[in-house]
Amino acid sequence: WRDAPVASHFLQSEPREGQPATLDTDVRVLHDDQALYFGIFAHDDEPGALVVNDLKKDFNAAASDSVSIVIDTFADQRNGFEFATNPAGARWDAQMSNEGREVNANWDGIWDVRTRIVADGWYAEIRIPFRTLKFTARDPQAWGLNFQRRLRRRNEEDFWSPVPRMFNLDRVSLAGSIDGFHQLKPGANLRVKPFAASSSSTIARQPSDGKFDAGVDVKYGISNGLTLDATVNTDFSQVEADEQQVNLTRFNVLFPEKREFFLENSGIFAFGLPSSGTSSQGGATASPAANGRQNSPPDVKMFFSRQIGLSDSGAAIPILAGSRLSGKVGDYAIGVLNIQQRAQGPVNGTNFTALRLQRQVLANSDIGVLLLNKDARGDAYNRLAGIDANFRFGQLSLGAYAVRTMSPLSRVGQRGEDSSLRANLNYQSRTWLLRGAYETLGQRFNDELGFVPRIGVNHTASYVRRNMRPKWAQNLGIREIGPHLHFDQFDRRNGTGTESRYFDQHLVLMMNDSGFFETGVNRNLEGTLTPFTLNAARGVRVAAGEYNFNEYFALYRSNNAKRVSVEARYSDGGLYNGNRRGYAVAPTVRMNEHFNASVSLQVNDITLPTASYLSTLIATRVNYSFNTRVFVNALVQYNTDNHQWSTNARFNVIHRPLSDFFFVYNERRLETTGDLIDRSVIAKLTYLLAF
Repeated sequence: WRDAPVASHFLQSEPREGQPATLDTDVRVLHDDQALYFGIFAHDDEPGALVVNDLKKDFNAAASDSVSIVIDTFADQRNGFEFATNPAGARWDAQMSNEGREVNANWDGIWDVRTRIVADGWYAEIRIPFRTLKFTARDPQAWGLNFQRRLRRRNEEDFWSPVPRMFNLDRVSLAGSIDGFHQLKPGANLRVKPFAASSSSTIARQPSDGKFDAGVDVKYGISNGLTLDATVNTDFSQVEADEQQVNLTRFNVLFPEKREFFLENSGIFAFGLPSSGTSSQGGATASPAANGRQNSPPDVKMFFSRQIGLSDSGAAIPILAGSRLSGKVGDYAIGVLNIQQRAQGPVNGTNFTALRLQRQVLANSDIGVLLLNKDARGDAYNRLAGIDANFRFGQLSLGAYAVRTMSPLSRVGQRGEDSSLRANLNYQSRTWLLRGAYETLGQRFNDELGFVPRIGVNHTASYVRRNMRPKWAQNLGIREIGPHLHFDQFDRRNGTGTESRYFDQHLVLMMNDSGFFETGVNRNLEGTLTPFTLNAARGVRVAAGEYNFNEYFALYRSNNAKRVSVEARYSDGGLYNGNRRGYAVAPTVRMNEHFNASVSLQVNDITLPTASYLSTLIATRVNYSFNTRVFVNALVQYNTDNHQWSTNARFNVIHRPLSDFFFVYNERRLETTGDLIDRSVIAKLTYLLAF
C-alpha cells in the first residue's frame, strides 16, 4: 500500500457540482495474479457523525455514508460491475448494463471487505477476485474505473472522475481508467452449487407429508466473456414474498422479479429504450407513499422472466431444468435462455426459450434482435421476433423497435394486427429532462413471455421537467425545485375512441437533507366499452362508459438517513363515477445498523354509486442483522380486500462466499375467523464449489 499510486482530489456532483469535495478520499489500487485490491481512506474530522444504518447484504448505500466503485472491464463505456460498502463493512454489488438502463442489484459476486473507523476518518480494504469479473483476453488490460463517496450527513456526493449531477456512477463513459494489467487470468472457470431443501406444509389445518428436495446450479466460463449456466430441479423457496399492491385500475400491475437465476445477466435481455431511464444504484424501492401517481402505467416488457415458473397468482410451478448462455464476444452481447417447466394441475409442461443478440455500433449505441418461444402440448405455442436500435449521443438517447408475435388463432382470434412498433427519446441536462414516446400495440399482439398490460392501442407519452436551484431557495433548505408535466394517452386502434388519458401537473421540492415534498393534480380520463371488476372480494364493478376525474395530492418524505423517518401521502378527488380519498403513511425506525423496522399503511376511502368501502393494506417489515453474514427479516401484510394476514419470515446465514443456509416460515390466515389458510416451513442449504 505504501508504494501504490493514490487516486484523490474528488469533486462534488452534489450539492456544488465541480467544487472540491468538502472531505477528500484517497484510493489505492493493487493486484496480484488472483485478485484486485482497493485500499480506501475516507477523511472525516467527525467520525462520530458517520451515518451507518444497515449491515444487510445489498444495503441502501444512498441512505448511508458509503464508498462505491464501478469497473468497466470490457472498456466499452457502457457496462460494468459495481461494488459498495459503508463504514460497518456492509456489502452491495450489482451488474450494470448500458450505463444504468439495467442495474441488477440482485447479482452476487465473490468479494470481501474489511473496514475500520479511526479518529480522522474510516478505512475500507476490498478484495475482488478476478474470477468474479468478466473481461476480454487482450493483453495488457485497460479498464474503465470510477469511485463515488457519499457524505450522508451533508447529502454530498463526490466522484474521482467528475460526473455531472444529472448522472450517477453508472455513467461509465465519464469514468477514468486504470491500465498496466498484464497476463490477467479470470481464475476458475467452473462453479458447482448444489442445494438440499426440506419442507413441510399445512393447508386448512391438514398437514401434508414432509418433502425433501435437491438440485444443482452449474456455472462454466466458456471464455473470458461468455458464461454457461445450468440448473437442475430449480428451487426458489427462499425468495422473499411479493409486496401486495392496491390496484385501482382494470389492468394488471407489475410485480418485480426476485429469483436469482433469472436476475443474473438479465440486462442482456432488455429490449428497447425504457421511458424512465432511471437507475437503482445503491438504492431501495420506494414505498407506496412516495409516488406522485399511484398505479401509473408501467412500460411494456417484451421479455419478463416472471412468466416462467410462476402462475398468474404468483404460485410456484416447478422447473425441471434450464440453461443460459450469456456474455460478450467482441462487439456482440449474447443471451440465450432455455427453461423446461414441469406440468402442474391444468398447466401443461412447457418449454421457454429467449434469444437476445446485440451489436455495438458507434461510440455508445447498439442494434439487436430478440426471439422468444413458448411451447406446450398441441398447438399451444407463442412466438415473438423483434429488432431494436438504441443510440446514445451524450445527453440525448434515441430508440426504436419493431416486434411481431405468432400464436394459433384459437388463442388470439382471427382479426387484428399482431405487431408492435415504438420510438422514443430521452434528453437530460442539468436543467431539463425531456422524454417522449410513441408506440402501437396490435389487437392480436400476444406476448406470453412479456408484460403487456393492454393491446389494441396507440400510446403517446411525454414528460417535461425543469430543474431550478435559485439562491433564495437554499436559505429555506431547498436544494432543487422541479416542476414537471407528464402526459399519457391510449387510443384504440379500431377507431372507437380513447381508452385512457393521464395528464399530471406536479411540483417537487428537493431538500438539502435529501427529503422531498411533492404536490399536484393527476387528471384522468378512462373509457371502457365493457364493465369491469374494481374489487373482486367485494364484488364492486364499474359500468361501461367514459369517466373524467381528477386527483389532488401532496406527499412528503423526510430525511431517510435519520433514526426515525417518514413518508406520507394524502389525496382527494374522483374515481370513475365516484370519489376516493387516499391516505398513506410509512414510518421507519432504525435503532442502529443492526435493527430497523418500517410500517406502510395505505387506506382508500372509496364511494361509488353502487358501493362505499374502505380498502386497507398494511405491510410491516422488520430486519435484524447480527453482523454482515447473519440476518433475520420478516414481512407481515394485511389486506382488507381479501381479509387475509400473510407472514413471510426468513433467517439467512452466509456460511461461506455465495453459500447460504435459509430457514423460511410462510403463513396465511383469515382475518375474520383467524383460521389457517396455509403454512409452510422450509430449510435450505447451498454450498458453492469452485474449480
